[in-house]
Amino acid sequence: MADLMKGKRGLIMGVANDRSIAWGIAKAMAAEGAELAFSYQGEAFGKRVQPLAESLGSNILVEVDVMDDASLDAAFATLKQEWGRLDFVVHAIAYSDKNELTGRFINTSRENFRNSLSISCFSLIDVARRASHLMPNGGTILTLTYQGSNRVTPYYNVMGVAKAALESAVRYLANDLGPDGIRVNAISPGPMKTLAGAAIGGARKTFRQTEANAPLRINATLEAVGGTAVYLASDYGACTSGEIIRVDGGYHVLGMPQPENL
Repeated sequence: MADLMKGKRGLIMGVANDRSIAWGIAKAMAAEGAELAFSYQGEAFGKRVQPLAESLGSNILVEVDVMDDASLDAAFATLKQEWGRLDFVVHAIAYSDKNELTGRFINTSRENFRNSLSISCFSLIDVARRASHLMPNGGTILTLTYQGSNRVTPYYNVMGVAKAALESAVRYLANDLGPDGIRVNAISPGPMKTLAGAAIGGARKTFRQTEANAPLRINATLEAVGGTAVYLASDYGACTSGEIIRVDGGYHVLGMPQPENL
């Protein structure tokens, strides 16, 4: 390894298990020398995250509920006490009621719309505000999005609206924090077999169709997404901010399926 992240410290938010995209990013960061802290929500997820964190040599776990200001304040206060600074944050947090990810978008409820936008988008702003205070010498904030933000994707429904808002937030945050040397970017993988992805109706069909039609005829891998995150958070990404980097086998360039699938 090239130690691209040696000397850098960062918080990974959103690991659910060893198939999580956030976990793929954490492994890639650690392999390049980064020192990591992890957040979790609730005791059940804490029990899953702890052994994963320990396997990468991390002993800093903070409980975070992004809907609770006191929880966020306490987590970043712990990081300030332990490290004094942050070099990067990976925000891999999103939520929507899975019962509303199988029907029609028009039936989205007010409550789920509010929760989906607050957890999936506003939480990035909330996290960035706190993280920026621990980045006096600049840093990187990364989040995760999906092509359903700008292209209609079956059953993605309100999450598409939430991701569109998230991508807009990335641009505005990049502009706000740029003078402080803080870069803000999003990675947009194609469909992946994760716990979050499984909640979306027709997930298996979407996965197969994307793989069959993407120019590279592959779906994103944890390794590929992790490597992209390393680039963005390392010194090689010094002049990249406000971007949505797609890691989807090229699927986003298509206007129609491949000829053999028409």
